[in-house]
Amino acid sequence: MINRIGPVKAIVMGASWGGLNAYTTILSALPVGFPAAILLVQHQHASAENRLPWLLARYCQLPVIAPEDKEEIQPGCVYVAPPGYHMLVEEDETLALSAGRPVHFSRPSVDELFLSAGAVYGKQLAGVILTGANEDGAKGIDYIHRRGGFTIAQSPVSAEAPAMPEAAIKTGAVSRVLDLEAIGTFLAEQVAG
Repeated sequence: MINRIGPVKAIVMGASWGGLNAYTTILSALPVGFPAAILLVQHQHASAENRLPWLLARYCQLPVIAPEDKEEIQPGCVYVAPPGYHMLVEEDETLALSAGRPVHFSRPSVDELFLSAGAVYGKQLAGVILTGANEDGAKGIDYIHRRGGFTIAQSPVSAEAPAMPEAAIKTGAVSRVLDLEAIGTFLAEQVAG
């Protein structure tokens, strides 16, 4: 078991059912000046109003951004995938918004973000899989691990829907399993500390 995270340029997080509570809990623990970019996917219906950045900004000391296509990724900012689009990391560390086919019935998909970020950031990436009701993110967590990144799964017992973290844990590619309340503090200490 790995106990410390190496230098981290970006953190990707994915959630579905129960994600709003999970994200507000984690983001509220991150300090001003947090050095890594944070990229979030929350499963949402394509026709949903894009209110998640506004909701998360109320609990977060970092800028929360609803990104445009080709937006440059900046450290210390939180980027939230919009409804109806996959959010992908490009080689030049910009974001691409794609209306490609749904993955695990979801667009945005956790796996799509995790796979693209893993290819770009490698061992400078941390991946966090949170509460959710399907297996989206398990493939991406495995890929991040194989590329040398650090991986975290929310403990299934602390998840509103345990299927997503359980699927990630079953891959054998999760570095740490943490209760929801511990994830933000862990990231603050390991990445910002």
